[in-house]
Amino acid sequence: MTTILALHRDGHAVIGGDGQVTLGHGIQKHGAVKVRSLADGRVLAGFAGGAADALTLMERFESHLGRGGDAPLRKAAVELAREWRSDRRLRRLEAVLVVADASELLLVTGTGDVIAPDDGVLATGSGGNVALGAARALLRHAELPLEEVCRAALAITGEIDLYTNDHVTVLSTGARSAP
Repeated sequence: MTTILALHRDGHAVIGGDGQVTLGHGIQKHGAVKVRSLADGRVLAGFAGGAADALTLMERFESHLGRGGDAPLRKAAVELAREWRSDRRLRRLEAVLVVADASELLLVTGTGDVIAPDDGVLATGSGGNVALGAARALLRHAELPLEEVCRAALAITGEIDLYTNDHVTVLSTGARSAP
């Protein structure tokens, strides 16, 4: 279990995730990195779910990104979702991906979902709803850079969700967000 939070505003995207790895009822690791920079830093990806499954999906996503097009992030996400849903081996993979570039955020699932949020805030994983609420509140009531909003929202989530810790990694792309 984990929490992944992504934010987008004015051509700037941020993805953050905690580092807790649980197996059964125990914590196995505190400092895992569940967010990655892809395509020479132009695209960010984060995952919740099985690490091996998610890394396999990220590799597939990155290969679709390499094919380009007018909207490479969205096109790559749709192609991955299509492949994930239709391939017998991939259908068994249990993970969720959050991907972002300077223009948008997307949630990609194995059921064929490719979801873009209305408000530039997207979260998934065990603490996803807590992170989503904390980020929305911070964005509405504080003038902070996206990186700080992401760190603060994940810190709040770590205080509430048993499967989220305070070892947070935050990556960003695009123009820097001004308060």
